[in-house]
This record gives sequence, structure tokens and C-alpha cells, in this order.
Amino acid sequence: MTSVNSHHNGSDLTVLGIETSCDETAASVVRGPFDRAILSNVIRSQIDEHTEFGGVVPEIAARAHIEILDRIVAQAMREAGCGWNEIDAVAATAGPGLIGGVIVGFMTAKAIAMAANKPIVGVNHLEGHALTARLTDDLEFPFLLLLVSGGHSQFLLVKGVGDYERLGTTIDDAVGEAFDKTAKLLGLPYPGGPHVEKMAARGDVERFRLPRPLLDRPGLDMSFAGLKTALRTQAKKLEPIDEQTVADLCAGFQRSVADVLATRTKSALEMFRQRYPGTAPVIVVAGGVAANKEIRASLLTAADDAGAQFVAPPLKLCTDNAAMIAWAGIERLQAGPVNDMSLSPRPRWPLDEANAGVLGAGKKGAKA
Repeated sequence: MTSVNSHHNGSDLTVLGIETSCDETAASVVRGPFDRAILSNVIRSQIDEHTEFGGVVPEIAARAHIEILDRIVAQAMREAGCGWNEIDAVAATAGPGLIGGVIVGFMTAKAIAMAANKPIVGVNHLEGHALTARLTDDLEFPFLLLLVSGGHSQFLLVKGVGDYERLGTTIDDAVGEAFDKTAKLLGLPYPGGPHVEKMAARGDVERFRLPRPLLDRPGLDMSFAGLKTALRTQAKKLEPIDEQTVADLCAGFQRSVADVLATRTKSALEMFRQRYPGTAPVIVVAGGVAANKEIRASLLTAADDAGAQFVAPPLKLCTDNAAMIAWAGIERLQAGPVNDMSLSPRPRWPLDEANAGVLGAGKKGAKA
């Protein structure tokens, strides 16, 4: 990555990042904020371990992280050509996520930081996604983020490091979760998203008119459980279903999701303009669902219609990775000294702590 101007004071930092919040074991070395260089970015997916179960099994995920994380970190350091004396800090996901995996990564990071006598930064996984566009595109604050992944579907206003406002969220399933459940329902392999997209490409989008939940209501909240139920009802009616019907159902489902996200994106951009008159609106999309071509195209059209800039980091940095965690660590360290040695891993950790009492909140705070 080429050097570009930055707007921070001070000198570059080199940070090791560790990410283990779900079923990717990842480590990365990033230098910034001036250079903005990804020196290494190692990701090992656990898809093979979870395929037979049709979804991520938390215990299997945690065990797989334990078995491989040391080697992944060693590989990231080797590829970056760095010794421990050249690392300024260690950053690791401290939540939200599958708690077994989060514990493995964060405790490993604490051990490394202690042994190498480096500060540790406990990063909110969602903040990693939120700040990635500053690493890849040198974006200025404020901007809008649409995070669409297996576990998260939300619109966030990114005002600054540590300063986030959730504008809307899913009140039930996340988009990626809805794709996976739809795939399972239709007998498609795991992970569901890519298989639904593949079948949709061969389907007739007009055959099944599936609902666009919540679009008749104001605000930016979304819902995908009803859409999934409507699809199940159609499939049951037509049992046994042939391959063309599966393709048509996938096409109808995908179009509904794309329409919901595009419509809500236009509303979010309108809200941004009202908040920041005179500031050119930017919408950043991140998360694994950003890989879906139809959804990406509909979001790009929505941004164009609203006269906004559309930013999607490269796919490898949209899905879970450790470069985003290292970068978030750099941004935090630039803001002042950090040493989160006393921080505990947590399964829930809303980015907007002030708005923690939303639907789905429990004793440990709102679900991410």
C-alpha cells in the first residue's frame, strides 16, 4: 500500500493485530497512520470444520483457534519481516463475538504483550469494521457505515475514533444469518451466502414476490425473519421442489434483501445530509454480505441516486480479518496511551455504549 498523507500528529506505529471472534483465525502487522501499510495479513478459515454441522459450532471454533493461533501469529510476523523489537503494540479483538474464540485471541495477545513488554489494545470487532475505510481510502470523519455480515446488520454514524451512533439495526436475524438459514432450508451447502447468490443468478426474480419487511415504517431498522418465513411457506406449498424453483426462490429472496438495504441506505444518506449540511455524504459498506454482487450493485445505485460517495474496502478487508484490528489499535494509540491489560473479553459490546438499551439487550448489554 502506497504512502499517503495523514492528518495525525506523531510518527508511524507498527502494530500486531489478532482476530478470533468467529470462525476465522487471523493475524496481521500494519504500519500507520502515515504509511497505512499492511505488512502481512494472514487469515485461516474454519469452513471445513463447520460444514458438516451447517453452521459455526462455538466449541469447535474455539478449539481450532487454540490449535493454530500461535502459528498464524508467527507467520504474520515472518511475512512482515518484523522482530518483536519493531512492534509498538499488540491489538486484539476483545468482543463482541463467540466468547470462547474471543478469549483465545485476547488472552494470547495479553501473553504476547506481557512477554514482549508491549502495550495491548482491546479492540471492539465492530470498530475494526468501522475504521477500515480510513486504512484503505483515507476517509475523513464523519461518514456512514452499513455493516452487513453473518452476525451484524446495522447503520452506524462514524463521527470519530470511539464516537459512534447506531442509526438502525436488524430487530431479528442479521442479513448473513438469513442467507445461511435460507440456504439450509433449500438444501444448499454451508456457508449459505455464496450458494444462494449462485442459484439466484439462474433464477426468475419475478416468479416469487417476497415481502420487504418494515419498509412501510419510518427509521432505519430492518427485519429479515419474516422474509425467511415467507420463503419457507412458498417452498412448503410446492414440495417437492425442483432445482429451478430453488433458483427462483433464491432470486426472489436476494432481490428482497437488496431492495430493503438500498431503500434504507437512501434514508440513511438523507439523515446524514440533515445532520451535516454542506458535508459530502459517504456510505461505507463492510462485512461478508458486501461480497454479494446484486446487493453491492443496488447499494451503489442507491448512493449514486443520493449523490453520495460509495466506498467498499477490498473483499479481504470486508470480511473478518486482523488488519482491521491492527489499524483500529493504531487509531486508538494515536488518540493517546492505551494499555488494556485489565480489560476482559466480552460476548456483547455495543459500539454506541450510550444506546445500549435497545431491543435484545440483556444483563451484559445490547447484542451487537
